This record gives sequence, structure tokens and C-alpha cells, in this order.
Amino acid sequence: MRTVSRRGISRGATIAIVVVIVIIIVLASVLATRRPPPAVSSSTITTPTSASTTSSTSTSTSSTSSTTTTTTFVFGPPNASQLIDDAGLALIGHVIAPDALDPATGFYVPDGAVFTNVFQNLVEFNGSNYLQVVPVIAENYTTSNYQTYVFQIRPNLTFSNGDPLNAYDVWFSLVREDYMGQSVGLANYGMLTINLTEYSQTGYAFPWGIRHAIQAVTGLPAVTNTSIAVHVLNNMLSNFNPNNQTIREIMSYPNQAYVASGPLSFTVNLLNPYRDFPLVLAGWWGAIVDPSFVDAHGGVQANTQNSYFNSNGGIGSGPYMIKSVSVGFTQVVLVANPNYWALKQSGVPAVAQPPHIRVVVINYGLSHNQRVEDFATNRAQISFVSISSLNQFYDAYQYRRYFSFNQIFYNAGFQPGVVYLAMNTQMPPTNNNDFRLAIVHAINYTQILDKLYTFDGTLLGQMYVGPITPQFPQYYNPGNLPIYQYNINLAASYLNKSLYQLGYYVVMPNGTVLGNQSDPQFPTQTITYITPLTPFEQEELELIQADLSQIGLSIALQGVTPSVTSTWVTPQETPNMVDLGWIPDWPDPLFQQLAPAVTTTSYLPAWMNVSKINQIVAQLPFETNTTEQIQQLTYVYNFTYWYAPYAWLPNGATYYFVQPYLKGFTYNTFAGYWYNTMYYSTSS
Repeated sequence: MRTVSRRGISRGATIAIVVVIVIIIVLASVLATRRPPPAVSSSTITTPTSASTTSSTSTSTSSTSSTTTTTTFVFGPPNASQLIDDAGLALIGHVIAPDALDPATGFYVPDGAVFTNVFQNLVEFNGSNYLQVVPVIAENYTTSNYQTYVFQIRPNLTFSNGDPLNAYDVWFSLVREDYMGQSVGLANYGMLTINLTEYSQTGYAFPWGIRHAIQAVTGLPAVTNTSIAVHVLNNMLSNFNPNNQTIREIMSYPNQAYVASGPLSFTVNLLNPYRDFPLVLAGWWGAIVDPSFVDAHGGVQANTQNSYFNSNGGIGSGPYMIKSVSVGFTQVVLVANPNYWALKQSGVPAVAQPPHIRVVVINYGLSHNQRVEDFATNRAQISFVSISSLNQFYDAYQYRRYFSFNQIFYNAGFQPGVVYLAMNTQMPPTNNNDFRLAIVHAINYTQILDKLYTFDGTLLGQMYVGPITPQFPQYYNPGNLPIYQYNINLAASYLNKSLYQLGYYVVMPNGTVLGNQSDPQFPTQTITYITPLTPFEQEELELIQADLSQIGLSIALQGVTPSVTSTWVTPQETPNMVDLGWIPDWPDPLFQQLAPAVTTTSYLPAWMNVSKINQIVAQLPFETNTTEQIQQLTYVYNFTYWYAPYAWLPNGATYYFVQPYLKGFTYNTFAGYWYNTMYYSTSS
């Protein structure tokens, strides 16, 4: 498995924000069914010792009759009020702890296990359908031009502490998200509610128009004097009182990004018409937080994280609330929200229904052996292991005589996301186009698929031509370009050309000299990966290392911690070759897959920076003429293919192990899963 970057790099449009790498390799699904389960009855609770219980028959015989008594196997959770999640919402990779518990700061994918269940948004993803949202905090919403969105807020909402929730809290939360100036807000609201030109000039991520609102209401020169605007907002947000007339008038000023015209009416005015904006709001960067809690624990300051919120979590309106957090986030315990507003309302979408299981224990970073043992003995209800350990995992399962592999294996299929070997296009030697083309044709992708993405004879990996994935067929590979082919002769030809240009030589294993032998020998190159290195990723890197040696390249492998990646903010600070991946924040293939990969907006380690491509991509998500959009996309795709900033590596299916009595498990690659939809059932 592989660490995949998702939330720490500026994903959205044309903004550069540091990423903290996160997670993952995707591994695989499996269709293999082991021995068919015997006819058993799943009923109430079975402790681990019940695994040894067999269905037995006792026969009593007399001269007139015989009676047969059957002991039925029963199976369920050890504690019907508790769910233990050992996968930690790792999205099929490293089970990494969250980086923060404040949705305005957190950028790791595992953060979603908390954010999705503790906080709520105006709209949220409709279960596993990541192309559709449903109203949650909002009762409904409308738009006529995809630039102005009007939300009607549900009445009688409350936070988990009983505080009322209305449009003013929505205004506070979204303004705070932008104004804190953290990666998550800048990445996902840049070019939408944050004017990036203003941000580059002032250094502050003001929601557009808010300085005009302050000046119009107070008379202070907030438009021309940045310091005054910062002072007013710091004070206003850290002492938020929607009953204050001045604050109320600033919130209701119409010509700004966010407008709260009343307690149940909220409007978002975008800088550009954008059809997919509801999908933006469905992520945790649209989470609504309790202003009273925030202000009681540090308030809001421009370009500053709230350290208390980050470490301890905060108050949301969701079905669960945070009960405890261990040091280092190795465990987070959630408990059902006793004041949950949905308990008293009808017509609530499934993702916002009240929870069935009272306590959820999320374990992050458990060892492989611990995850295997916890699930095998029925201690944990959700778990994960890499594809190479699937047989071991099922063999250890104490209930395998009753349940087939597929009965505990949840296959979510292929998700939007790419896995790649990135090559720094701005630094030698990977700034040489022929060198990059040599790399992409020297890798034996079929061998990787066969060795790493096969289980019981079934091939589970997905190949593709990035950066857009096949999950978006309208935009995927519009020029029908072939997948990079493994071709040693072609790779050697490209490498030979590049070495003459670079002034080096190498010797292939068969003795062929590439480059000018009178020049220095080409130095060892390094592929950088994110620690901890898993056996799966190690094997894949070693396969690539061996492939590149076939064209005479000496490759070293070097691991760095996720924190090191935060220093990769320029090409000069970024390694030449990096093994990573990318998962978009919301399902827009142009804004969230293409733009980050082929521009410098998101600090992806290839640092592709071509002026014409930059210009096209900056406007592509907002192009309303579909024919023109596809034509422009085709040009970008073709250029990128031959520019070769990435070797696209196989992507596997997302999966989890789920105990057969746990029902309602619903996965969404952009939200994770909802604990409140899960319940225990002893039905067969």
C-alpha cells in the first residue's frame, strides 16, 4: 500500500498551499468465495469463545419416538452498545492518526472518521453516491445561475451542547474557514469565495466583499487598510454575538461571499459560476462549528490555527460527539449526541439519521498483527490489512467455518484517485523530457499488476492514463491515448538521448553504453517515499528499482516522514522522484484532478509549470461550452502525456473487513463512512 496525498495540498484552483501527505494506497477487492458457509442462524451475542461451538445434534430414542435437538450457532458483537473500528478510516492504506480535530485545519484523510460523524454541513454526500448531495443543516437550496446559492436553514437545530444553530453560525463557520488561512480553506475556496489576487497582495484570506461590508457598516477604512480589517474580524469572530446590531448588519451586507440575511436564510455568492459548488460544501471544510465553543477556547485569529480545537475537538451538530482523545490521536472515542436535533425531526436524510450504536472507538495506527487478532476474535467490527495478507487475515478468522470470505469483505470498487511516481520537472535530471519518457517506458506495469494486485487468480488493479481517472468517463482520456507501455528498447533510446544532453553515460546489464562514455557516469538517483514503508509499497518500489536497472539506472530508495513533505513548497526543496498519490477533495475531475497535477497550484511534486497549460486549466472548470471544454482538455491531456511528469502506477479497489452482523456500512471516498447508519443485526 502507499501513502496518498489528499488533503494538505491546495486542491482547488490556482493556489499554492503546503500539503501534509496522507494516505494511501489503494489495494484491491476480491471476488473469491471460500467454502460455502453451513446453514447457521446468526442471532444475538457471541463472545470469541463461541467460535469453537459447533452445531451439534443430540438424539434420544425410545420404543415409540425419537427427538432431535439442535444447538444453533449465534453470532453478534461482544457489546451491542459499542463499535470498534481498527481501520481508522485509513482509506485502504496506512492507518494514520488524524493531523487535527478542527475541520478548519485538518487535511489528513483519516480526519474524516471524526469530522463526518461529529460535524454537519449545509449539504452532505448522499451515502455512497459522491455525485449527489442531500440537504442536512439546510432544509433546501436553490440556484438559478450557479453563482448565487440560497440555503434555507432547518428550524430548531442545536449543537451537541444544546446551543441553538442557525444561519449566523453558518456564516461564522464559513468565514472562519477562509479567514484562518489554513490549507484546507484556501485549497477548497480559492477562486470561489476567496479572491486569490487579494490574498497574494494582503496575505490574508478574506472572504471576498467582507472588507466592504465592514466599511459600509462601521465607516472604518477596512477596504484600504488591511490592519483595520484584521483587527475588526479578529475581535468580531472571537466575541461573536449575532444579537449585536453591528455584527448583524455586517453579516447581512448583500455584496459579499457569505450573507446571513436572517436566522434561517443563508446565501453564498461565488466569484465564478460553478456548478459543483454543493460538492465543495459537502466536505468537512463546510462543517458548521459552535461559535461559543470556539470563542471560549482561543477564538479566531487571522492565519492562525486554534490549538485547543485541534487537539481536543469541538462542538458540532452531528449524531456523535467526541468523548475522549488519546495522546497522539492513537484513539478517539465518540459517543451518541444526547441532544441530537434529528431525534425530534422527520424527513431527515439517511446520512443524518440518529445513531443506533451508542459508542464508537476508533483506533489509529495499530500494528498489522493487532488488527488481525482484533477482528479474528470479534473484538473489532471494522478492520483492514493489505492485499498480500488477505489469506492470512481470513485464515485467522475464528468464524470462517460459518462465513465465507465475501461475507466479511466490503468492496467499494475503484475510487477517483491516482497513484504515481512524480518527476520534478524543474530540477535536473528529471527536468529533461527525454529522461522522463525513458522512466515511464522502463517500468513493467503488467508485472506490478500480476504480482501485487492479484488475489486467488483475480486481477484487482486498475491501469489508466492520468491525471483524470476512469470514474469520470466524460473527461477521462478524451484523446484515447494508450497507457504507457513497458518497452526497454524505447526507454533506452530516450535515455540515450537525454544522457547526451545531460552529459553522462550509463551501462546497461547487457553491456550497451548509453550516452557519451567520455562523460561522467550518471549518478545514483533516489525515489523518495513516505514512511512508514509497508511491505506492499516496498515490493512495488523494488520492482520499479529493478526495472530501471535494466536501462542502466542505479536507484536508491529513501523514506521521509509526512512532516517533511510540508517543506516541499518549491521545486528546489522537492526530491527528483517521489512515490505518492492524489485523491481529490470533491468529485470535480477538472478542478480537483487535472488542475493539481498539471499546474503548480497544489505543490504536487512534479511541479509541472507550462504557461499555456496554466492558462487553459485556470478557466477550464468554469467553461460552459462543453464542446470547447473537451477540446481544451484534449490538448492538455495530449501535452501532459508526452511531457511525462508522472509514471501512472496501478490503482486498486477500496475495501474493508466488516463483521457480518454489522449492517448499514456505507462508504464514500470523499466522506469516509457514517457510523450513525450502522447497526447490529442478528438476522441470517
